[in-house]
Amino acid sequence: MTANAAPRARRSHLTAAAPLPRGFYDRPTELVARELLGAVLECRTRDGLAAGRIVETEAYIGEHDLACHAAAGRTARTEPLYGPPGIAYVYFIYGMYWCFNAVTRAEHMPSAVLIRALEPIAGFDLMRRRRPTARRPPDLTNGPGKLCAALGIAGVHNRHALQEAPLIIRQGAAVNDRDVTVSPRIGISQCADWALRWFITGSAFVSKTPSHFPRTRLAP
Repeated sequence: MTANAAPRARRSHLTAAAPLPRGFYDRPTELVARELLGAVLECRTRDGLAAGRIVETEAYIGEHDLACHAAAGRTARTEPLYGPPGIAYVYFIYGMYWCFNAVTRAEHMPSAVLIRALEPIAGFDLMRRRRPTARRPPDLTNGPGKLCAALGIAGVHNRHALQEAPLIIRQGAAVNDRDVTVSPRIGISQCADWALRWFITGSAFVSKTPSHFPRTRLAP
């Protein structure tokens, strides 16, 4: 057996796992955000398949959450947030980046989980072609705009059901509470102290946490 046979087998196993069912998302957004850690996000385009293990998430929890797009009410842009759980909410920011979210809770209860960072597990060469300025492997997918560029996620995937190709979130290896850290969300000005960001402690693929942010380990 070659030295990298085990990693290849692990990647093959994860990208063949069953999609997370719609009922997984029909729960409190905070719980979904926590339990998406370790799941696998994949996107297939004409260029091929790219996938990564989710290592960082943020919850956006409704119209009362001023950092959530639903705070603006029901508009053409936010309509997917009000849709059924388990669909994609993909939006454009700064005139250059797409961001991917999984819609949560029951229909008409606008909330979603932003996928902030991935650990690449399939389609490395494709990701490198799409992200030629990335200097290190973590730079391919250590931010919401970066991971969408690396996987080929764009506006065409908005409202897509996450149980079927080309955009799927699959079951992954469970992440123990002792390996999870919670902090405030990044890059927002409203409700900025709400601890609604979860990430795998010590992962090199997590986006940079501001040094002044408080951090809490879920378990000692």
